[in-house]
Amino acid sequence: MSKIKVGVIGCGSIAKHRHLPEYLSNEQVEIVAVCDIVEERVNELAKSYNAKAYISYEELLTNPDIDAVSVCTPNYLHAPITIAALNAGKHVLCEKPMATSRADAEEMIKAAERSMKKLMIAHNQRFVTSHQKARQLIEKGEVGKIYSFRTAFGHGGPEGWSADGKESWFFKKKEAFIGAMGDLGVHKTDLLRFLLGEEFVEVGAFVETSAKENSDVDDTAVCVLKTDSGIIGTLAASWSYVSKEDNSTIIYGEKAILRLEDDPNHSLVVQYKNGEVVKYELGEIQTNEAGGQKSSEVINHFVNSIVKNIEPPVTGEEGLKSLQVVLAALESNETKRIVKF
Repeated sequence: MSKIKVGVIGCGSIAKHRHLPEYLSNEQVEIVAVCDIVEERVNELAKSYNAKAYISYEELLTNPDIDAVSVCTPNYLHAPITIAALNAGKHVLCEKPMATSRADAEEMIKAAERSMKKLMIAHNQRFVTSHQKARQLIEKGEVGKIYSFRTAFGHGGPEGWSADGKESWFFKKKEAFIGAMGDLGVHKTDLLRFLLGEEFVEVGAFVETSAKENSDVDDTAVCVLKTDSGIIGTLAASWSYVSKEDNSTIIYGEKAILRLEDDPNHSLVVQYKNGEVVKYELGEIQTNEAGGQKSSEVINHFVNSIVKNIEPPVTGEEGLKSLQVVLAALESNETKRIVKF
């Protein structure tokens, strides 16, 4: 079978450190195009990957040789570019959050259905080994009935990671729409849905802009979430954790407590009701910190869905369900009420 020809739209940090290197290491893919409005940036990456440089994504999408694209742009462009790419007959891997509104996300899903092309949202937390193992334990009944959880995703902020540093689009509401809750919180809403196997039906949230002076989006958020069966818990998303990144999740169940990415040496610790403790060494979680360049597995799953013509593991519908929890959290903060959805 001939290789899948891929174009990457948006050449910031997520493309540079995740999408492009992971496409390169996948033998079923050929990187043929890169696109960014910053000419110097796109030309540099085009040279590195022996690909054609585009300044306009519309022009890239007219190239009939391109089979699939990654959309790695600021959040407000996710929906229009994804829809245009699907309409042009390309498979799409879109970064999270998939869109900035429910209506836009629904249009993306419709475009995928019309074009009969794959649409996958890049929620990588599902593919972390400790998270996969925890889901297996929950499905097997090892944890029993689940009562509650707490999860956090926080670091010092995107200025240390983004290609534009403190001037990054991450801090501009017009381009990002949402701050830490969209950057980090949506990862955790998706992970919790994956782990618990349930949908959230109520959310209450406090969302603040307190840590970043150069920003008009949220940088610190704490949410209380409730699933349809009554599992309750907290989610914290923050750009104000000035020391080591926190990406931990703890599940409290009838028979055991699962501690995910909470122990520095063991990515999963299971504390059973009878006093037994099982510690798993399952490899490090992928981080944005130095040395945290472990494969996210997102690219491999996306490519596999195209090659085998199967549904991607994180469809547009899945992306929307994870996004709507975040949108409800914003609504809760604005209205000072619990939001049901």
